Amino acid sequence: MHNASLESSPRLQRTLEALLAGERTTLEIAIEAQVCAVNSCVAELRECGFKISCRQSGGRGKRVWLYRLELGDEATAEKVAKFRQLELEA
Repeated sequence: MHNASLESSPRLQRTLEALLAGERTTLEIAIEAQVCAVNSCVAELRECGFKISCRQSGGRGKRVWLYRLELGDEATAEKVAKFRQLELEA
């Protein structure tokens, strides 16, 4: 898979911002980050080195997928700090 770099992709930056706010459903990320293919954005962020978990919630007919940025992961925390620094420099 060819993934965009976080530094050059506003789409990935918006997706990361949505995930930084806490656990989010697919729909919440789509709306907050203004992206259509949430799963693709998450896959690209994972390729960039972010640890993002995904779990299914709800019962029959009401299932949703929830994504969470794993800030307890040292590599992910370092990448988030770098991202925050990029934001400050912009």
